[in-house]
Amino acid sequence: MRKTIALNTEPHVIAVGPHELEMQPEVYGDEFIDAYVDLQEAQAAKGVDLENLEGADPASLRKTIRAVRVFLARQMLPQSAEFFLRLDVVVDGKVLESFQDAGEAEAFAAEHPGARVQDALRLPLRAVAEMLEVVVELYGAGSGNRPTGSSSGSANRPRPGGMRGTAPSPSRASTRTSGR
Repeated sequence: MRKTIALNTEPHVIAVGPHELEMQPEVYGDEFIDAYVDLQEAQAAKGVDLENLEGADPASLRKTIRAVRVFLARQMLPQSAEFFLRLDVVVDGKVLESFQDAGEAEAFAAEHPGARVQDALRLPLRAVAEMLEVVVELYGAGSGNRPTGSSSGSANRPRPGGMRGTAPSPSRASTRTSGR
């Protein structure tokens, strides 16, 4: 018997608004695991549970989101990673300087009254969380995009935990029929 396992050769693309971020065609398992462990350690060190942000310290949350961005960038092609990680120091809507390192950006901002650090690619938190889910599915042995077909042994990755909507369904919210 001969079994051929195809490897992706074309970059994956995650479109976020008008931006297209190119992801590596394939990521070696050990590199993905190392990046994922780094993310988990950063998250644990900051004491932030991404599934429950209620009561999270804003400074810790910012550092955790930066760690998520670093994890995602490690799966991207260099040009996309550079853009995704770029931090701009801004005063009155004007970019004074751009950095890749958060510490350097904060130090520069501290030297300029009224300056603040912001991501060059500003995204809602939900978009970053969705990107994280896609990347884990894609490279973390989930059921993501395989080059050709899927093996019969693959199973879908369970949806992450967290709070689901609690509103009643439209059918349950309609008028009651009891007493007919």
